[in-house]
Amino acid sequence: MGIVTAVRDLRTVRALLTGAEAEARSSGERTPGPEHLLLAATALPDGTASAALARVGVDRERLRTAVEAAHAAALASVGVGADPGEPALRGPATGPMRSTPQAQQVFREAVAAAKAARSPLRGAHVVAAVCDLERGTAARALSALGVDRERLRQAAVSG
Repeated sequence: MGIVTAVRDLRTVRALLTGAEAEARSSGERTPGPEHLLLAATALPDGTASAALARVGVDRERLRTAVEAAHAAALASVGVGADPGEPALRGPATGPMRSTPQAQQVFREAVAAAKAARSPLRGAHVVAAVCDLERGTAARALSALGVDRERLRQAAVSG
């Protein structure tokens, strides 16, 4: 890997992880999950995550709405009502970046895919890694949107 690619990847990693953390905090959560990485990937300047999702008929706002609905349904399933007026966590996160084990796995898979392709890390790598998830909020949100994960993966890797 050349120095230019390494620097670009560091910028992408920073944008991806801080974006995921911001996505989690905006929904009142302290720990980012794969759904937050996916949303953060759609905001990356490379545009590959948004392009892959667009190929299967999904945009960032539809994805966000589906993630919020999946969170609300999960809470309702255990008898907890979602408070639509619940405030986001205020202020920047402090301390080391934390994420769920599933988010860590998605991140590792995205980085491994970029290395295997000898390519800079892109949002599409995150999309493809999320497509491997069978359970969780990201998988439920994509399912609720009628997304065929294999078709989305192909859109991500061919894009």
